[in-house]
Amino acid sequence: MSKKIFYRYNKITDSYERVYPSRWNRVWSRTANGLFIAMVVMVAAVTLYHFIELPREEMLREENRRLKTQLGVVNSRLDQALKVMDAIAERDNNFYRVMMQAPPLTANQRYGGISPSEAAAMMNDADLVTNVTEKVDMLDRLVYAQIQSFDSLRVMASQQTDRLRHIPSVQPISQLDMKQLASGYGVRVDPVYGTSRFHEGMDFAAQPGTRVNATGDGTVIHADWNSGYGNLVEVDHGYGYVTRYAHLSKMTVQKGQKVTRGEKVGEVGSTGKSTGPHLHYEVRYKGVHQPPYKYYFEDLSPEQYAAMIAANDAAAHVMD
Repeated sequence: MSKKIFYRYNKITDSYERVYPSRWNRVWSRTANGLFIAMVVMVAAVTLYHFIELPREEMLREENRRLKTQLGVVNSRLDQALKVMDAIAERDNNFYRVMMQAPPLTANQRYGGISPSEAAAMMNDADLVTNVTEKVDMLDRLVYAQIQSFDSLRVMASQQTDRLRHIPSVQPISQLDMKQLASGYGVRVDPVYGTSRFHEGMDFAAQPGTRVNATGDGTVIHADWNSGYGNLVEVDHGYGYVTRYAHLSKMTVQKGQKVTRGEKVGEVGSTGKSTGPHLHYEVRYKGVHQPPYKYYFEDLSPEQYAAMIAANDAAAHVMD
């Protein structure tokens, strides 16, 4: 573009003279032109960004959506893995550590103070990444704590072979012989008086004459009639454990006799304060009654254990 030239008429000389702009005018003109060009470029860039999607930008947006979907899948799988670890922790505390009389691991020992947030579907990308990272950290912590727990229990087990044989750890009636769990451990309704009371054992309904087995090695300390319990067998397993088998129709052991786990101690009956043929079974540790279902760790699978817990909670009445 040619440069504009300006002239001014001089009356004195009667001629046109060329006008040269001042330095300030030249600087201002150049600055104004630069600002105009910059504004045009900026408007064009904004228009291009908001209204025209370049192939590379479209590819990046699609990649971002795909990665977010994958991150959501990983988050869901982590939730499932954490549920599995919680189930393992529950079994560890209520089975293996009960068996070894070891204290359960505290929440701080298992989780180490980590508590990831939930509601991942409502999170933005950054928060979702943080949430997944926290869950990975928690899973690492749970796995490590569980390995440490199993290692310590393995050492205890190797040092307590005799103790393991004596701890009551199976059901007194086999799954095949048991008709149903008539009543669970806890507060229940008395069948005779209709009042609520604490039921210190579990009632297994079965056919009269069904075999009743000792749940651990031990010595019979009682095999006789005992008012409300009817025919009652008590076995002292040592290490603070005593089991009771009540309402028997027949006792096949006598006081002072040594018994081993699985050995027959009597047969199901309905003697004493009873409303039907069943076995009332108790586990006591150092004189304090315990939930018997915590001591079935040798013959119940995790599925059967879960069903036993559900049956224990659902059985609201007792048979004795």
